[in-house]
Amino acid sequence: MKSRLIEKEALELPVTRRARLAERLLESLENLSEKEAEKLWASESAQRAREIDEGKVTLVSAEQFERRVRARLK
Repeated sequence: MKSRLIEKEALELPVTRRARLAERLLESLENLSEKEAEKLWASESAQRAREIDEGKVTLVSAEQFERRVRARLK
């Protein structure tokens, strides 16, 4: 079964069944091997680097980030 079809069908489930499915999927990610986890992080970091290079995201300093977080928590 294609992943897009699975996703489409999952999104049509009642909310309680979707929530349970989401929970089970997230739990399945907690038991990745070290090799699997490294592969996922390498892919994620490559994607983030592309987004920076393409100007899709704006970098902020740690100080700017902290100010934004504090402002939202007020």
